[in-house]
Amino acid sequence: MAGKAAAAGAGVLLVTANVGSLFDDPENLQKNWLREFYQVVHAHKPHFMALHCQEFGGKNYEASMSHVDKFVKELLSSDAMKDYNRARVYLDENYKSQEHFTKYKKVTGKEIYSDTLESTPMLEKEKFPQDYFPECKWSRKGFIRTRCAFDLVNIHLFHDASNLIAWETSPSVYSGIRHKALGYVLDRIIDQRFEKVSYFVFGDFNFRLDAKAVVETLCAKATMQTIRAADTNEVVKLIFRESDNDRKVMLQLEKKLFDYFNQDVFRDNNGTALLEFDRELSVFKDRLYELDISFPPSYPYSEDSSQGRQYMNTRCPAWCDRILMSHSAKELILKSENDEKIVIYDHIGPNVCMGDHKPVFLSFRIAAGAVLLPKL
Repeated sequence: MAGKAAAAGAGVLLVTANVGSLFDDPENLQKNWLREFYQVVHAHKPHFMALHCQEFGGKNYEASMSHVDKFVKELLSSDAMKDYNRARVYLDENYKSQEHFTKYKKVTGKEIYSDTLESTPMLEKEKFPQDYFPECKWSRKGFIRTRCAFDLVNIHLFHDASNLIAWETSPSVYSGIRHKALGYVLDRIIDQRFEKVSYFVFGDFNFRLDAKAVVETLCAKATMQTIRAADTNEVVKLIFRESDNDRKVMLQLEKKLFDYFNQDVFRDNNGTALLEFDRELSVFKDRLYELDISFPPSYPYSEDSSQGRQYMNTRCPAWCDRILMSHSAKELILKSENDEKIVIYDHIGPNVCMGDHKPVFLSFRIAAGAVLLPKL
């Protein structure tokens, strides 16, 4: 979080970014990330911003903390932060901890908290119960809440462990797991422990498109070939071929393979033709609000620094990274009085590789007198 003196109708910037893959190529990807982030900050000039960087340690947490420390120092000294004299950084280095919640405290300067966040009385942190996602032997999935004038809830929900299992039913079993976990978070943040305030929930929700419906649509005129393991008879691969055109392969589907022959369908018009299959948030429409999506699926992008617009063929592209809000938070956002576009919901670095996730941001202004910004 960072802040500077706020004026009436002050600007707010929320950014969610899964940065784990940056540490695999720090010289290129981190530079890209910081440069693109600065451009967004410079364009919107917020008085207050909250940046959620999850998977901060990369694939090997213990071995990469030096990269984390370097990234944080570069972020705090970067051009994006030069106009901010107050900041607070939370580094969850004690990643084996189960769960703890704390209270809130005023930000008084540039501070970095790490190691045992459980002893830091300024945030609330909790991991989901292990039985929520038994396929994962060990997981950091959960949420952290900080409070200013409103609650900022950073969340990381469960992923799809297998494309084949996700394809079997509609909605998939993984969708049900995420539904349960998100409901758990929403119940926690409105319980009786703290005063109720408006809230924003943002992070990697791992929301996926309805895999069965997507495949049936993309491969409507294809025939399906099933490949089974010789020893177990388990389905290990599905191949969808065009009925004519020399039976050209349209899609190959494995546990961790989603190889569709034409990625343009996910990029043309920002992939919005596929939004009809983005259904996981619908069950929370009475509790959460989201602005219209006008950017392409945020995951999974190639981690090759030269391939800024290319998706990996590991998963079906989806809008995993989101910024949602309570209906009362929606009312805090300053309405335009002169047709100026004040509220912007978009992604960062559309043509630049920033890791396997494109960061997503929400820029808005708080109406004068509606709420006081945090005294950072």
